[in-house]
Amino acid sequence: MEKVFVVKRVAGKLHGAEAAIDAAMVQAADLMADLVQARKDLGLSPTFGANVTTKVVEAMAALSEARQTMVAAHADLDETRLRLGVRTKMMGWELKEASAVPAADESLAEAS
Repeated sequence: MEKVFVVKRVAGKLHGAEAAIDAAMVQAADLMADLVQARKDLGLSPTFGANVTTKVVEAMAALSEARQTMVAAHADLDETRLRLGVRTKMMGWELKEASAVPAADESLAEAS
């Protein structure tokens, strides 16, 4: 199989994983907002359910760490892509020629 198609497949999975983490972060933030609003709507003390709020915040922190790790993996994969000799363009993918040096702003993000 051609390198460019393998790289494109991996990039698609990477972007999907990044989007999934982002979506989970949004859902967790929505949950936190609803927890606070539900407590207010029911006229409950700020201490009611504090343990749940703490756990949701911890989950959000874990998601943030996962996102940072995925971004680091993205950078490593971008370096790997360059080593394989595959570069991206705004309109698609191609193999770079041995003498060509990719521009500094080219990345997998441009291909999506």
